[in-house]
Amino acid sequence: MAERGNTSRIVWADVLRLIAILMVIGIHCSDPFNVSPEARANPEYNFWGSIYGAFLRPCVPLFVMLTGMLLLPVKQDIGQFYKKRLLRVAVPFVVWSLLYNLFPWMTGILGWDSSVLSAMFPYAGEAPSQAFESSWQNILMIPFNFNTYTVPLWYIYMLIGLYLYMPFFSAWVGQASERQKRIFLSIWFISLFLPYCQEYIMPNIGGTCAWNDFGVLYYFSGFSGYLLLGHYLKDKNRLSWKNTIALSVVCLVAGYAITYCGFRHMTAQEGITERQVELFFLYCSPNVLLMTIAWYLLVQKIEIKSGEMTAALSNITKCGLGIYMIHYFVVGIGYGVVDAMDVPVSLRIPVTAFLVFLVSWGIVSSFYKICPKAAKWIMG
Repeated sequence: MAERGNTSRIVWADVLRLIAILMVIGIHCSDPFNVSPEARANPEYNFWGSIYGAFLRPCVPLFVMLTGMLLLPVKQDIGQFYKKRLLRVAVPFVVWSLLYNLFPWMTGILGWDSSVLSAMFPYAGEAPSQAFESSWQNILMIPFNFNTYTVPLWYIYMLIGLYLYMPFFSAWVGQASERQKRIFLSIWFISLFLPYCQEYIMPNIGGTCAWNDFGVLYYFSGFSGYLLLGHYLKDKNRLSWKNTIALSVVCLVAGYAITYCGFRHMTAQEGITERQVELFFLYCSPNVLLMTIAWYLLVQKIEIKSGEMTAALSNITKCGLGIYMIHYFVVGIGYGVVDAMDVPVSLRIPVTAFLVFLVSWGIVSSFYKICPKAAKWIMG
């Protein structure tokens, strides 16, 4: 989530990380606008959920590009790399997985109605279980997958996979020529169209079938492309501010238009699957890539001279993983606060996201000040 340990601080990377954090919190604040009963009954909710949801899709690709930019090629021995990176992510991941999965049972012990869970977790359903047996079953599944209460932690599973893969991928990145990297990225770009080909041309393509999920472009697909892209574009933006803005606006508008229109089109259909609903929201898609590149190139040009702002950005980077871990608890509280404030529907997602960010940052930052050693393992 937030890489540390660099001897020279890259301030624009801290800015980009802040944008990605705000985006990912905003996405989870938009969930009720797309999946809650009120969203299905009130078209205005779904409309604003689509508006903001489409705009916020670059969040995860930006995190992955930052990881590739800061860590590729890997300089450490594979054992040192795993010890430093995997432990730092795995321990907080287990701690917060336990907390999220035990929370429903704890609400039952406190005598709270199960509607609290429905209000805090959009995917919990109308009558979620508060039994310890249900929490225990979810805990046993932690090594295998996330669940209703740990939806944001899907990213950690993916990040652990990237960390496992990076030392091997890095061996190629370290000796590959610029041309070879461009070829890889070109083939990866083509692979981003596969979900649309499977939906609109044929479900099995490139040699995939009932007994084979690994098609011709499988080995060039996925988030590894964003890893390499972050590394490749680190020092490549030599455009002027004017040209950077022009290129970024074109990419952002084109990517957003496809993402928003595609999502609205899919959600207007009857009887579609969850996969079809998410088709134009997929992180590994050409439209989301366009928006991601726009943000990456634009933020590269930002220069911050203020010491106070630089220090604040550095602290946010330090607290980044902790903010990610804790924010899903705070999102539910944010819903209640925004409802009480009677914020207009059009502004509820950004207002909730900003409040959730401030509260989450405040909690994590305070924890680091009070218990710095424990915070390293609990918050990451």
